[in-house]
Amino acid sequence: MGALATEFKGLEEPKYIEFPHLPEDATRDGKPVLNKYSHTITKGHEYPGAQAMLYAAGVPDEESMKTNPHIGIASVWWEGNPCNMHLLDLGKTVKDAVIKQGMLGWQYNTIGVSDAITMGGEGMRFSLQTREIIADSIETVTCAQFHDACIAIPGCDKNMPGSVMGMARHNRPSIMIYGGTIQPGYSKLLRKPINVSTAYEAQGAYNYNTLCQPTADGGPTDATRDEIMTDIERHACPGAGACGGMYTANTMATAIESMGLTLPGSSSTPATSPAKMRECIKVAAAIKICMEKNITPRKLLTKEAFENALVMTMALGGSTNGVLHFLAMATTAGVPLTLADVQRVSDKIPFIADLAPSGKYYMADLYEIGGVPSVQKLLIAAGLLNGTIPTVTGKTLSENVSSFPSLPPDQPIIRPLTDPIKSTGHIQILYGNLAPHGAVAKITGKEGRVFTGHAKVFDKESALDAALNAGQIPHSPNLVLIVRYEGPKGGPGMPEQLKASAAIMGAKLTNIALVTDGRYSGASHGFIVGHVCPEAAVGGPIALVRDGDLVTIDAERNVIEMVDVGEEELEKRLREWKPPVKNVTRGVLAKYARLVGDASHGAMTDLF
Repeated sequence: MGALATEFKGLEEPKYIEFPHLPEDATRDGKPVLNKYSHTITKGHEYPGAQAMLYAAGVPDEESMKTNPHIGIASVWWEGNPCNMHLLDLGKTVKDAVIKQGMLGWQYNTIGVSDAITMGGEGMRFSLQTREIIADSIETVTCAQFHDACIAIPGCDKNMPGSVMGMARHNRPSIMIYGGTIQPGYSKLLRKPINVSTAYEAQGAYNYNTLCQPTADGGPTDATRDEIMTDIERHACPGAGACGGMYTANTMATAIESMGLTLPGSSSTPATSPAKMRECIKVAAAIKICMEKNITPRKLLTKEAFENALVMTMALGGSTNGVLHFLAMATTAGVPLTLADVQRVSDKIPFIADLAPSGKYYMADLYEIGGVPSVQKLLIAAGLLNGTIPTVTGKTLSENVSSFPSLPPDQPIIRPLTDPIKSTGHIQILYGNLAPHGAVAKITGKEGRVFTGHAKVFDKESALDAALNAGQIPHSPNLVLIVRYEGPKGGPGMPEQLKASAAIMGAKLTNIALVTDGRYSGASHGFIVGHVCPEAAVGGPIALVRDGDLVTIDAERNVIEMVDVGEEELEKRLREWKPPVKNVTRGVLAKYARLVGDASHGAMTDLF
């Protein structure tokens, strides 16, 4: 905890509640005791009320009451979102498998928010804080119900880090099952595969009256823009599963698999594939191994594991949201991880995946050529990924992937390490007088590495959305669009801004860079900078930018700065600045705004 204590100087020493439990080496009839925590309430007659309730809930007999471990099965399930709508069924399959292994399975739920449904609206302000609610829920149920182990089944972006943070808090044997990726959609009018991001980018083309059918293939071109939009809306999402590119959900699932907290292949197995159901059956035996060998989350959540997460994120072109979540997960687990670590890994890892949003292919396509384990195998062989880390299988990561095929030499999705898309990572940490505590940029190289333009300031994302909808952002000259008061406190909730970033891409506004103290979706691409810290709501320099200020974003020097605004001018503007009136003072968002920390430390709510 030494390095972590230095990073969070002045905060209380991190302590989680301790529960009585049997020793790690406890045995019964020569075998490891698996009900180490539930034993507290099921032994003898010390808690007769608890035992009466458990019998009513389904414990079949006294032998099961006294000896069987209790496994919590946490599905982040709700209807109305394809990422999550199937997770209850996955949980039922897990429970059946757990029972067949001689254990007690208890299903429960936590909540979530659909980023794609709430994107661009006030509902998006509730998204990030669901990570904390999920972590709180899993910690609460696991601890309060004396569960001996936890199997979490998340599906959408914040679900994964929330699940892992909950696991790290209670620190009982745990495994994550990723709900799986969606299959690509297909537009008959555009005559190509599409996904939910296509809908947002099409809106930009729609607003600028450039949405039309392709002409190069000689097909029909007479569809109206409204017909094309309807076709995209109807067919972008064909069924269950998380958004299909290397967006935040797939980024986090891939990273967590590379940290050893899932079964091999979990992150790339499509939601509706038979293999996903087989994974749900296999996990019961795996959680038993974790209990027998005392494999707990904090033993897996090491600095080496987080390095692996960062390596996979850089190699596959993952979401900037990963940075925010890795920082929060690491701090929860007591692991020192900083923005400097992110940049260090980015500097040495090539970007090799032609995956959406900046590329052509989807996670379901990667699954067909071997999936994430085959990519891990490549990176382990090259010495870029640590194959020695332990995992929930009881084996090392290298052992887990050894039976998977190597990537086919003629496949187009993963480039050779000798011929990457970019020789270093696409995520860059920037500093300067606009972001003295850091900002996170997503720069694949396709849009260049340096951008200079005059600032045009919007005090909320909705103001920029309105300007884009009205076609008011011109195609020249170079502009740096500043969207502020959208940080963790100022939003409140640090909403994602895919609606704006995608509309800019769809309208082909290549003269634009976007800068915000909020976040971007994993589906966002272009010249984008988020997580600007300190945020505007606390008087960070982003609050002081004025229309016309010259702003440079330099990913070669890792700098973001107001070029023509000196220190004296900034101090003058700060004296003139007035904090905005809080737009929320009651309810969950007000509570979140009061508790949440800054983005450069993961936007956590329990750092006191």
